[in-house]
Amino acid sequence: MSSEQHLQHEIDALQEPSDLLAEKLKRLRHDHAIATDTLIRFQLEIQIKQTEAERDELAQKLDNLERALSSGRTYRALLKLGYQEQTRAFRRFIETHSVAAFLIHGSPDYGQCWLLNRLVVKNVPKMMTGKVVPIKLDRIGRRSDSAALWRELGGRVGLGRQSSIPEIAERVYQWWQTQNVLLIFYDVDCLSETLLHDLIRDFWLLLATKVKTVSLQASQFKLLMFLVDYDGCVGSWNIPFVERLDSTWKPDNPVKLAKIKQFSDTELTNWLKHEAEDLPSSLTDQMDETIQIILENSDNGIPEQALCKICDLCGCNWYDEEKKWLKL
Repeated sequence: MSSEQHLQHEIDALQEPSDLLAEKLKRLRHDHAIATDTLIRFQLEIQIKQTEAERDELAQKLDNLERALSSGRTYRALLKLGYQEQTRAFRRFIETHSVAAFLIHGSPDYGQCWLLNRLVVKNVPKMMTGKVVPIKLDRIGRRSDSAALWRELGGRVGLGRQSSIPEIAERVYQWWQTQNVLLIFYDVDCLSETLLHDLIRDFWLLLATKVKTVSLQASQFKLLMFLVDYDGCVGSWNIPFVERLDSTWKPDNPVKLAKIKQFSDTELTNWLKHEAEDLPSSLTDQMDETIQIILENSDNGIPEQALCKICDLCGCNWYDEEKKWLKL
């Protein structure tokens, strides 16, 4: 049973007791209205208050369940909005390779972290149960001090801050032999171009070379690295990225996914048509008006702003849901 089916089952199970309490309350109020005996009226008032409390508690449970059900449907629909070019490229690479690195990049508020989660959750969900290593490079700041980077990475893999690069690579390699490994470098735009080049050459290339000693086809585990750029500058740096999969591609070279763009009115139109079953009818009945509202409230389709407005139209709060939806 899916989580959505489970929620619907819980809602259905509570609906009958809710109806019975409503009927009980109706009768108690009727009896109270016609009662003349003071003691009886007092007893009925107590019963009414108790029944109202039971009704309110049950109503709150139903409301929470219905909100969770609506939230799940909204999330499922949003996972299909935009980012098609990046999703197609990512799937092509992971369907044929167990080891790869990817650059996710775009201007601020373009949903880089949302895309990261979407790619992993929808296409390689087993990665979530493996070893996930998040490295937040904004802790280092815009510095070209490579020692600070290696100290941060060494600490994140549990080796201490004085570990050598080969030791760090060996630790990750050992993990990969027994489980999926996901490395996420957030805020790579906070590094200098030289330092990012060093990270790829001295760490990722070393790691990719080590895994070549094992038959990748025989390995049941994936090793993926994501470089997340929130500023949109890294794609233009002199880094050995590749953009297309061909027979000559090797895991040594990170894949530059397409730069994230704004949601277009065409994308929004197609999405509303295809996801109508999971969206409130108020969004799809007046589709042109809905699209206009979204674009006007998102600086003409900036992804995170658009997602925020769509959630608002669906009766939920993006910032509250984001905490539950984004696992990485």
